[in-house]
Amino acid sequence: MGSARVQKVHRKKQRGMEAKQPNSAIRKCARVQLVKNGKKVAAFVPNDGCLNLIEPNDEVLISGFGRKGHAVGDIPGVRYKIVKVSGVSLSALYKGKKEKPRS
Repeated sequence: MGSARVQKVHRKKQRGMEAKQPNSAIRKCARVQLVKNGKKVAAFVPNDGCLNLIEPNDEVLISGFGRKGHAVGDIPGVRYKIVKVSGVSLSALYKGKKEKPRS
């Protein structure tokens, strides 16, 4: 399963999803709309504080989360993770190595 381009992030739909039992964490996810077919899916935002780096209507790149179309671990219904924001790697933005391009 390859990576998929996403048209925009719906800011009002960014939220924390509660983990399934016995864990009790709040996992940060964003609701995104696919370019290919217009579907809205939930995507996991890795690292602590990366949710703040994603603005509304940013173009992001998502990839599969590990189990060929199934949810992974304790996050119900989340099948994708965010990899890039505005063409820049999310991990590079998080570490401060790169900046997001001005649009």
